[in-house]
Amino acid sequence: MAKSEVPEQISHARVLKIALPIVLSNATVPILGAVDTGVVGQMGLAAPIGAVGIGAVILATIYWIFGFLRMGTTGLAAQARGAGDWAETGALLTRGILLAFAAGAAFIIGQAGVFWGAFALAPASVEVESLARDYLEIRIWGAPATIALYAVTGWLIAVERTRGVFILQIWMNGLNILLDLWFVLGLDWGVEGVAIATLIAEWSGLALGLWLCRDAFAGSQWCNWARVFDPARLKRMMQVNTDIMIRSVLLTGSFTTFLFIGADLGDVTLAANQVLLQFVEITAFALDGFAFSAEALVGSAVGSKARTQLRQAAVISSQWAIGGAAALTLMILLGGAWVIDLMSTSEAVRAAGRDYLIWAALLPLISVASYMFDGIYIGATWTRDMRNSVIQSVVLYIGALLILVPTLGNHGLWAALMVLNLARGLTLALRYPRLETQIGG
Repeated sequence: MAKSEVPEQISHARVLKIALPIVLSNATVPILGAVDTGVVGQMGLAAPIGAVGIGAVILATIYWIFGFLRMGTTGLAAQARGAGDWAETGALLTRGILLAFAAGAAFIIGQAGVFWGAFALAPASVEVESLARDYLEIRIWGAPATIALYAVTGWLIAVERTRGVFILQIWMNGLNILLDLWFVLGLDWGVEGVAIATLIAEWSGLALGLWLCRDAFAGSQWCNWARVFDPARLKRMMQVNTDIMIRSVLLTGSFTTFLFIGADLGDVTLAANQVLLQFVEITAFALDGFAFSAEALVGSAVGSKARTQLRQAAVISSQWAIGGAAALTLMILLGGAWVIDLMSTSEAVRAAGRDYLIWAALLPLISVASYMFDGIYIGATWTRDMRNSVIQSVVLYIGALLILVPTLGNHGLWAALMVLNLARGLTLALRYPRLETQIGG
């Protein structure tokens, strides 16, 4: 068993070294979607825009199911690294990639049924559906690569190489954008050109990601099949990933409920909420970096059974997250109205957006605890507690919706969302002392 390379002390510089590349990486995500839409928009037809949009949403929803692979890999690999068990970190990456390839192959084989179910749930015009199927039939061949990239990203975060995550994101998005411009505007391949550009970016991204993870393949640990398929380790991996998946499904259902109830409050309210949810997305992208730093550092501390380092990781990463949340709140308060005006030309939507802006401004401060405790618990692989916390929080959220929306309308809807995030942070905070007591000195 190799000696751990992790330094004993957790410093502010170390937290920022992990967090900042993630924040920068996340900032590039919306650009690709805008370019995909923009290039097909140059065709002068509405159907291609709708086809790319609905096709991307269908695949994003399918792939989202495997988001647990990123979080589970980070927590388990960080603990193995903290324990000095480099062989297990390599085996974990292999397990994740094999699972991803199996899932991707299943989607490719069963694509006809997958697409039929997707269009049954989200019907479109004959023209849009036909173009979307052309798009999906190309993009589905990237399923193994896209799902495997969850494991690759999780592994890079676990070993504190988030600069690699940034490089990976820049490469994939940059290549995708260049190929979009060439295939669609240069070669006039239309919707199929967008799909081919993304497919190439996905597989090239996986190749780059595996190269960035080359230390995992330096020895024979990655192909030690007795270890890779060890029943106890496989069972542990599945337990962690199942808990995370249940938690994610519940949270997604909660946010979907928010959108559906907002739609019932009228078109103007729905549009205003959609604009304000962009601030929610920005908050998630910004705070994710500090949550990821907690995942890596807490996981390493748990693996090395170092209670002091666990506390340092939790406190220092949370200090930066709280500072970031306060800055986001201030920026939304000062510049939110301007952003609302930029995103909508409707005076009614602008007025409604300003009425509810205070909720979007408060959200970073309200939510920061839930983000950070999620990171801490993922690093510790206390995923059952995360799952139970979300179950409790969703029950309180449903109660808040039933009480507040009928009396306060959209203000009540936003207040209920605050209840959900406050409850997530509080229920995890109450469990945290027990986490520390179960770690060594």
